[in-house]
Amino acid sequence: MSKNSLEEANANISNVIYQAVLNPHLDEEMLVQICDASKQNGFAGLCTSLSYLPIARERLGNKKTTKLIAVIAFPFGSIPTSHKLKEAEYAIEKGAEELDFVPNYFALKEGNIELFAEEINQISELGIPVRAIIDSNTLLTSSKLSIAINSSIDGGANGIQIGNGFGQPVTKNQIRQVSEIVKNRCSIKSVGGIKTFDQAIEIIEAGSTYIGTSFGFEITQEQKKKD
Repeated sequence: MSKNSLEEANANISNVIYQAVLNPHLDEEMLVQICDASKQNGFAGLCTSLSYLPIARERLGNKKTTKLIAVIAFPFGSIPTSHKLKEAEYAIEKGAEELDFVPNYFALKEGNIELFAEEINQISELGIPVRAIIDSNTLLTSSKLSIAINSSIDGGANGIQIGNGFGQPVTKNQIRQVSEIVKNRCSIKSVGGIKTFDQAIEIIEAGSTYIGTSFGFEITQEQKKKD
């Protein structure tokens, strides 16, 4: 369990929320509203796609209260490394402060651990924090989970994201498993089906540093009602 994260969550759950803004059907008015509300709520981060970055950067401003995170090669990572690098470079150019990056699962499955880690290293060398997204629907039941996590950290990842929002909700047992492998070497962000305050606290208690959710506003309102 991350004691600091749990204390922050209980004091103000906004401190550990990364608001997801990945709906491809948003219009500009809705995007602006979400960005403004995320900033006003003091969310730890706002995670969005490349096409939304310019508007999100403008709305969040330069106070850095809410970090701007871009997803790279999301959700499956099945594009060449050169394309991932171009996406990452574009994201940085448009003001992203962190990258949530989908690594080369094919290389991992084929046992090419060096290629898997090298791709992460290339993205990490661009100069801003990188979080490797681990597909919880497959790797959490695979012997390759520890290899994926350790190789990501060795490759320079500052964080691990468990889940991508597809499939079954992330569970506290999954997070405990991941936390045991991470051993406090980097942050852990949990994503997938976290919709309530109690769920969020449970996941933080299990060892997560942050939660990624599109229900950030509902969760913060629920905490306020509890208080």
